[in-house]
Amino acid sequence: MSDRVGRTALVTGASHGLGLAVARRLAIDGWRLVIDARQTEPLEAAQMELAERTEVIAVVGDVSDPSHRDALVETVRRFGSLDALVNNASTLGPSPRPRLADYDVDAYRRVLDVNVVAPLALIQDMLPPLRERRGAVINVTSDASREQYEGWGGYGSSKAALDQMTNILAAEESAISVYSFDPGDMNTRMHQEAFPGEDISDRPEPEKSAPALLYLLDHRPASGHYRASDLLTRA
Repeated sequence: MSDRVGRTALVTGASHGLGLAVARRLAIDGWRLVIDARQTEPLEAAQMELAERTEVIAVVGDVSDPSHRDALVETVRRFGSLDALVNNASTLGPSPRPRLADYDVDAYRRVLDVNVVAPLALIQDMLPPLRERRGAVINVTSDASREQYEGWGGYGSSKAALDQMTNILAAEESAISVYSFDPGDMNTRMHQEAFPGEDISDRPEPEKSAPALLYLLDHRPASGHYRASDLLTRA
């Protein structure tokens, strides 16, 4: 996909962190944007910034809320097409991170709902316009889905489920590209929540990983799992 002008992307969780970094890069390259986040003020600030470069519509809400997903569908229809869905919105779960033996099961259901069920529901909603444009789905994952980090059982297992969901969707949907994307460690609000009270300023800013995600949209390698650290050598 070399010509980005006139294309539309939906980026969830785009008020800060990786979502905002990706939206900024897409805006610079002329993509029209639909963005969402749970908090109104940060999302409005992101919209104002991005609107200086491109057409952008912001929709406040939680991706796990079906009525919010309906609002996103209607917003995409206003643009008339969709070329990329970036499922970036996510939740860490309880912090400090509990061991699985002590994990509250209701809290775990919430993690699964936001990190696994909501992305699938949004993909299902957006498949018709994505198929029409031979678009791409990018599900943001983590190395915690593949490594046994103590205290990361809730978040890590949800991302493992997201990875496998991505694999199966890729096998079933030949008309679109489907990726799981591991951005690596980043200096983000979520990462700070994972390490309360610690200095995480040594982690890379999310702007460092954003070009790797755009590489997937530009070059469309085979559907599958990709790490930013590997893609950045090609970008």
